[in-house]
Amino acid sequence: MNHAIGVIDSGVGGLTVVHELMRQLPNEKLIYLGDTLRCPYGPRSKKEVKNFTWEMVEFLLKKNIKMLVIACNTATAFTLTELQDELDIPVIGVIQPGARSAIKATQTNHVGIIGTEGTIRSEAYPNALKSIKSDIHVKALSCPLFVPMVEQGILSGKQAEQVIEETLKPLNSDNDMDTLILGCTHYPLIKETIQMTLGEQITLISSSEETARETSTVLDVHHLLNEGNKMPEHQFYATGDLAIFTKISQAIFENSDLSSLTIEKAKIN
Repeated sequence: MNHAIGVIDSGVGGLTVVHELMRQLPNEKLIYLGDTLRCPYGPRSKKEVKNFTWEMVEFLLKKNIKMLVIACNTATAFTLTELQDELDIPVIGVIQPGARSAIKATQTNHVGIIGTEGTIRSEAYPNALKSIKSDIHVKALSCPLFVPMVEQGILSGKQAEQVIEETLKPLNSDNDMDTLILGCTHYPLIKETIQMTLGEQITLISSSEETARETSTVLDVHHLLNEGNKMPEHQFYATGDLAIFTKISQAIFENSDLSSLTIEKAKIN
């Protein structure tokens, strides 16, 4: 089926999921919408997040998408079940795939989670982890400064190092933690600095790879895979400034052929 996969996020972070989708599903067309104008979603109320998410979904439904990927942990936590119930296309989020990856990775049964205030407040990750393995030990930490920093294009250097080191100090009290879930799709963009701060003994889990794998499985089960081999023409949309969005897109896709990609501004509210 030649219709596109729709991907939504509160900003640029979901592009890390898109990058993995492109790698694993090279024949699939992707339409991405990042709500950079109203990012971050983390500090917002559940009602606001739900309203914003539905506005993004309605924008993509007009593009006749065949599947929706919620590449935002906060939006996944607050809207996934509702969207799955209401839409007649498959919908997946990033939390369950991330939880499964962490369970596979941990040797000590101690898993940390970092995310936005909304994601941590929702307890979606602890619930997902414990639904798979009831005796898992979980430590969660909100990192409200990370998303604004990434959205400004500050991905490395002294400022990023200082913010990350100071924010992650509370995790040092759990000496048994060997696995950390990057519970926000923005965080893989600062993964190297997070790894440097915590040490190589900690396995960092990004849900991007597992989410792409699940997308492939869902498409296959519903007979929605694109069987053609023509290079798809991807479309990226952002609600805010395109300059920083384009710059970060180029950083994420630096080794990819983006000749078939268009980046445009979207008005969704």
